[in-house]
Amino acid sequence: MLRTALWILLAAFVCYAALVATIIWRQEKLLFYPTPLPADFEFNKPGVVERKVEVPGATLSALHFRQPDAKGLIFFLHGNAGNLDIWLPSTEFYRRAGYDLFMLDYRGFGKSTGKIESEAQLHADVMAAWRSVAGEYKGRPIVVYGRSLGTGLATRLASQLAPGEFADLILVSPYSSFVQLGRDHFPWIPSFLSRYPMRSDEWLAKAKAPVMLIHGALDTLVTPAHTQALKAIRPDANVLILPRAGHNDVHEFSTYTDALSARLAGLASPSVAP
Repeated sequence: MLRTALWILLAAFVCYAALVATIIWRQEKLLFYPTPLPADFEFNKPGVVERKVEVPGATLSALHFRQPDAKGLIFFLHGNAGNLDIWLPSTEFYRRAGYDLFMLDYRGFGKSTGKIESEAQLHADVMAAWRSVAGEYKGRPIVVYGRSLGTGLATRLASQLAPGEFADLILVSPYSSFVQLGRDHFPWIPSFLSRYPMRSDEWLAKAKAPVMLIHGALDTLVTPAHTQALKAIRPDANVLILPRAGHNDVHEFSTYTDALSARLAGLASPSVAP
């Protein structure tokens, strides 16, 4: 019986070790779910210009919605699945708000080439995209906006910008970190194995602009506890909890669109141009 028990323990350890090895070496497959688009795909969206951002080893695809006399720009970093064609079904909200929009596809998403290989690479790509467009909005407010995965990227970017380089940081369905998110869903996996810690909880205090946090009360993927943890770090942050929203449907509620419209309408121009 002792020998049988030892064999069972050994088998369990081998299975656990194999699972851990998979998590270490295949984290990108577990975290990112891109939907590629053919290189000749044409985005059929009025007022939208397709742009390219050259980064080491890849070319990133971006969409830039422009309108006459725009009040400013929303620099939008989307979630961990899909592509630009899915994330931008309509420009009507931005048209009504009077803001231009710049939205980026990460490596391997949509028409962007290459593949995601590290967190540092992701942050560098986001900064390159920012630098490609921010200078065009001198004297006008720029909003750094992140959704789900994009909230960590947006927070890191905001922490690196100087006062006045952007007017607002808006995080929708944000996580305090991927480390904590891993503990929420896979408590039996050691957190030190993560190659994508995404420490929004360390970066948020360094963001030199007002902050708004928006979360669905029914979100089970990234629970509202993450927003509360970020609120504790930035007590001045404005928090909006949507009682009937989950993770993927926040934008479908008028409470969200009304609050976002009011937020954008109230922005003052930055004192220092990008």
